[in-house]
Amino acid sequence: MITEKPALKNITLGEGRPAVIVPIVETTEEAILAKARELASLPYDITEWRADFFEGLTDKEAVVRILESLQDILKGKALLFTVRTKKEGGEADLAEDVYIDTLINAAFSGHADLADVEMLKEEPIVRAIVEACHKAGVYVVGSNHDFHKTPDKAEIVRRLTLMDRLGADVLKIAVMPESKRDVLTLLDATLTMEEQGCKKPVLTMSMSGLGSITRLTGEVFSSCATFGSVGKSSAPGQIPLEKLITVLDTIHDSL
Repeated sequence: MITEKPALKNITLGEGRPAVIVPIVETTEEAILAKARELASLPYDITEWRADFFEGLTDKEAVVRILESLQDILKGKALLFTVRTKKEGGEADLAEDVYIDTLINAAFSGHADLADVEMLKEEPIVRAIVEACHKAGVYVVGSNHDFHKTPDKAEIVRRLTLMDRLGADVLKIAVMPESKRDVLTLLDATLTMEEQGCKKPVLTMSMSGLGSITRLTGEVFSSCATFGSVGKSSAPGQIPLEKLITVLDTIHDSL
């Protein structure tokens, strides 16, 4: 059942300490599953399979097989399926119909808890994917990524509000700072979503080392989750898992 705050395994996004997400960015089935086994005993909440790195992405049966194996290996951890396109800084160069089909195939596999959907695509495309994911009982992480700049506060809020309107369950934006002021802009926009009464979890980050503070202070500014790395990272500025958890716990305990 789709709710305002996604309930995933033993966590609820938007409540308490931000959830920790760890990505898998390997290129072969063997390497993906080996990474999952490495991660299985580590203390984090959500595994993101960045399927755009997978060399067999358009093989529907392979994708479902890997999702099933990941779910079995990573018991107790929610699974986020992501196909990041080149337009938004990822590896996938897919026609829109293939992008749609890939996400819907994963949603109806029965082995994913969440699906990342790039929300600045044409509205009918977004609505079709969101509707299918919800029909399959999969939460939608509506996302937008800008690897070149940080939009102004009003534009960040506009994009997050659009994601809400189009039915996403988690509203995510990642931007690239060009100055310290840009980092503050991202944090201000995040807090503004809460102040304006947004009921859905918001997940925001300013990338690169300059923006790393945003990956640590989510609980203060109402960002529901953060990404930590174990080996390879999926975006600039991700903090090693062990260090990340120490800081998150320290901030949580002080609030």
